[in-house]
Amino acid sequence: MKIEFLEAAQAELDDAFEWYEAQQKHLGVQFINEFEAAIKRISTYPESYVLIGNEVRRCLIKRFPYGILYGIDAVRLL
Repeated sequence: MKIEFLEAAQAELDDAFEWYEAQQKHLGVQFINEFEAAIKRISTYPESYVLIGNEVRRCLIKRFPYGILYGIDAVRLL
């Protein structure tokens, strides 16, 4: 399964990593690890997450107040 990130999503991910690292050493790394685990869950079970709009789903990231919005057509992350 091909996964594409929008530029805005990548920028937000980078900003969140930097913010968490500034709060506590290695917290940004933990955030990225949870993000990557969520991406794996989406890749494995793309239709199992909440449909929140027209063909847009949301997978929540464990331990952090973030969700990944995506569509199944190409699993394009918003």
